[in-house]
This record gives sequence, structure tokens and C-alpha cells, in this order.
Amino acid sequence: MFFEVLTLFPEMFGPVCSDSILGRASDGNLVTVNTTDIRTFSENKHRKVDDYPYGGDPGMVMAPGPLARAIEDAKSRLADKNPKVIYLSPHGEPLTHAVVEELAQEESMILLCGHYKGIDYRINERYIDREISLGDFVLSGGEIAAMAVIDSVSRLIPGVLGNRESAGRDSHYDGLLSAPCYTRPEEFDGMRVPAILLSGNHAKIAEWDRQMAEKLTQEKRPDLWKTHLEKKKIT
Repeated sequence: MFFEVLTLFPEMFGPVCSDSILGRASDGNLVTVNTTDIRTFSENKHRKVDDYPYGGDPGMVMAPGPLARAIEDAKSRLADKNPKVIYLSPHGEPLTHAVVEELAQEESMILLCGHYKGIDYRINERYIDREISLGDFVLSGGEIAAMAVIDSVSRLIPGVLGNRESAGRDSHYDGLLSAPCYTRPEEFDGMRVPAILLSGNHAKIAEWDRQMAEKLTQEKRPDLWKTHLEKKKIT
């Protein structure tokens, strides 16, 4: 998987993409993250990439010229990988596990990180294949959202996780929250690990996992539980 990130702050991605799981995936050539500074494509001597919005609204808007040139450059470099251009935006569809699974099927993607009030909408109309949001709130820029896309998608790339089965037990993988997790010691501060997890009976443990996943989903995410029940009716 090749991620090309177009951003005003490429230095933000170094620590995130060089450590832990992403760092190992990069070292193993399973995932490549390349960052490009959008200011490089400014034709202004001060590398200016924003301007005042038409209509008199307060704030600034990222100008179309540098963005278009940055996207065209990235697309030309990745022409053999058929990249999708994804804009991280409050207007976008929520980043769900289903969306992550779809993105993991791509060979490459160009992640555009907006700033200020956003980008000139003509860029949306001409270049953007998909808009994605982390949720119904506003971030200062698209970098954190882009990192979330990179991390969540990379986990589904074969070989990235040391234990592929681990991803299949994560929350949202099957539409439910995951069951509670426990580790040593067996007793901590007067609280014990559920006896079933120490039994060695894998069938019973799987049954317990499922029951707890359903219970937690009902309690903590009734919206997910409702969707889960609706899907069960359809199938």
C-alpha cells in the first residue's frame, strides 16, 4: 500500500509513521508513506497557499492553484498505481470499519490534508474521488485524520500485524464492540479474571466472547446494536 500525503506540515508524520506497527510495516516494504509539502507548489515568493474567501466570510481558504499542481504531480508519480484522491474533510463520510476495508483494497491513495476554512471547492469538483471525516467535529487540519486512515488501513494489509487473527477480534470488525480483555495477574486489587477465560475450553470462551461483545455493544453503542440487528434480519 502506498500513501501519498499532501500537507502543509509533513514533519507531523515522521514520528507516527516510523514507530510501532507502522514503522515495522514500512521497514518491511509493506506500507510506504510519502509526504509532500503543498507549499512547494506555490508560485508566490512567500510560498503562500491561502487567500481570503469570496463572500466576505472570516478566515482563509486554501487556493486552488497549489492544490491542483500538488495533486497532478502526485497522480503522475503514481500513475501505475491508480491512486484515489481522498480529501480529509468535515463534509466527508464517517471513517468506519467498512470504509477502511474498502480502502484496504486500493493499491495506493493520495491523502489531501486541508487547513484554514478548507479548500477551494473547485478542487473538490475536479480532483477529489472521496471525502472522509473522523466524525462530527472540526480539527485544525486534516493531518490527524490522514494518520487515522493510514493506521487503520495498514492494519488490514497482509503481513502488517504479527498476528493476523488479532485484527479479526478488534471492535467493529463484525459490527460489534470487542469483548473485554484481561492479562496477568489473575487477581488485581481484589478483582479476578473471569473463570471461563482460565478454563481452557475454547468453545466456551468463544461463546463468552460473543455474549460479552453483544452486551457491551447494547450498553455502550445502541446505534451499532440496532444496525447489527437489522443486518441479522436481512441475512
